[in-house]
Amino acid sequence: MSLALGACCAGFPGYLRLPSIEIGRRLEPNRYVESMKHRPFFWFVLPSTLAMLLFIALPIVSVVTQSLYISHDQVITEVENCGPFGCTTETKVDSQATQALREAEPLGKWNGLGTYFNRGHLAVSEVAFAWRHASGIGDFASRLMNLPFYKALAFTLTYAFVVTPLTIVFGFMIAVAVNTLSAKYKGPVIFFSLLPMIVTPLIGSLILFWMIDAEGIIGATLQYLTNNPNLSLKASTVLTWVMLMVYGLWHAAPFAFVVFYAGLQTMPQDTLESAMIDGASRWQRIRYVVIPHLMPLVTFVALIQLMDNFRVFEPIVGFNAEAHATSLSWIIYNDIGGETRLLSSAATTSVLTIIGVAILLSPVLVRTWRDFTRKAH
Repeated sequence: MSLALGACCAGFPGYLRLPSIEIGRRLEPNRYVESMKHRPFFWFVLPSTLAMLLFIALPIVSVVTQSLYISHDQVITEVENCGPFGCTTETKVDSQATQALREAEPLGKWNGLGTYFNRGHLAVSEVAFAWRHASGIGDFASRLMNLPFYKALAFTLTYAFVVTPLTIVFGFMIAVAVNTLSAKYKGPVIFFSLLPMIVTPLIGSLILFWMIDAEGIIGATLQYLTNNPNLSLKASTVLTWVMLMVYGLWHAAPFAFVVFYAGLQTMPQDTLESAMIDGASRWQRIRYVVIPHLMPLVTFVALIQLMDNFRVFEPIVGFNAEAHATSLSWIIYNDIGGETRLLSSAATTSVLTIIGVAILLSPVLVRTWRDFTRKAH
């Protein structure tokens, strides 16, 4: 067609050039046209890609690198001082040599995976010794709890696996209950239900800490009910764990409530009415209609809560519960604070925390991916 058009319009070279090029482009796709299709997508994802590299990938690489080094030892020198009564030798820290060594190698001294396997972290030698000499599983677990990393890991996992499902259950129950209220009561109830989430975590934990004190309303009430004036919730490891989890549930349940309540507003009423006509009870409608409709939101809340609960920190500080409960985030805070500033130890714990979060989230992410691919096909 382009050849015929060129032949009939040979006397008009200006006219011939443009139509022939345009028709050729439409009939013969080339690489230029294909690349044009991908340019909008490239510019669309470029800002988010750069942000992920800058704020996620680079910090992770930096932390992993720092975990492979340890601080330089101080340079010790012996100085001989001679006086009228003889000579004495003193040992002093050569601050100038130490500073020069640190400036020459700012990352520190290469240690490889040594920090990962020392007593403050995975403690491979200590765990093997405890396994060989333990009289049973209970004795082995007791020995393991004497190691700081495993003690913090035990509380972190317990907190995450207890608070996360309870948050989903209580958030769903509150959402269903509020959804059944009349319109004039929903506003005030929703407002008061969101207060625990609005309060700063550290302030909220301090409030509950004062309430469970012997002179607080909860602590004094329990002493009165048990007729035990010496009862203290803060003196028991088990009760301290329970109170920390109660606070975690109190603080996180409003988030799950808001998500599930928003999901209930998208519930198709025709399906619910059909279930009612078929004679389904309220529990059957919730089980077979409401819950399947909210399952994507359940996955979303589980992901967010697992990540938040695995990095539990503020309640431990607010409750002054370091003697009974520590978490991986608290170990990082303890290592990086103070005068010692154990950067390598803090970086190693951070890497292990990232690995733990990835392991925890992998089942939920795999299930989400399978559901997505199933719907796509």
